[in-house]
Amino acid sequence: MLSLHRAEIETPIGPMLAIASDEALSVLEFGSRERFARLSARLARWFPPHQIDDDNSPVIERVREWLDGYFSGTDADARGLPLDMRGAPFEQRVWAALRQIPAGTTTSYGEMARCLGDAGAARAVGAANGANPIAVIVPCHRVIGADGSLTGYGGGLERKTWLLDHERRWRRDSLF
Repeated sequence: MLSLHRAEIETPIGPMLAIASDEALSVLEFGSRERFARLSARLARWFPPHQIDDDNSPVIERVREWLDGYFSGTDADARGLPLDMRGAPFEQRVWAALRQIPAGTTTSYGEMARCLGDAGAARAVGAANGANPIAVIVPCHRVIGADGSLTGYGGGLERKTWLLDHERRWRRDSLF
């Protein structure tokens, strides 16, 4: 049986729930009942059988350190963090593409769909964005509407706005 570790990480914009195995991070979410209900279903589907213990782990400590650097504006490079993102093949492609969007910039759902080779898949890109289990590190907050509007974010539009403003401010000052 797979053993997972669960811990809460405090951030300037609210607590995040982290779930990791001994090898990699599987979940990093801002809390809401709706998100946690979907998370439970996702874990049951992609991580059977498993048990979750409320404790820290070396992986969660690495994520905590990275988040400290991210929120202080000193580091947005998450390439060194071990991630275990399980999902459908299209979701995997979208999540990989999300990781290519530089901090402080945005793209649209349609543009992502075109980059993935299917210009008509903007809604599917949106659904995969919504299923992203690792917020901030896999930056789904950097995807916006074609008209520049901020649309859907599992952590709430206030957090999406905060994250984008934070990244633009630090990018402008060349710290990211």
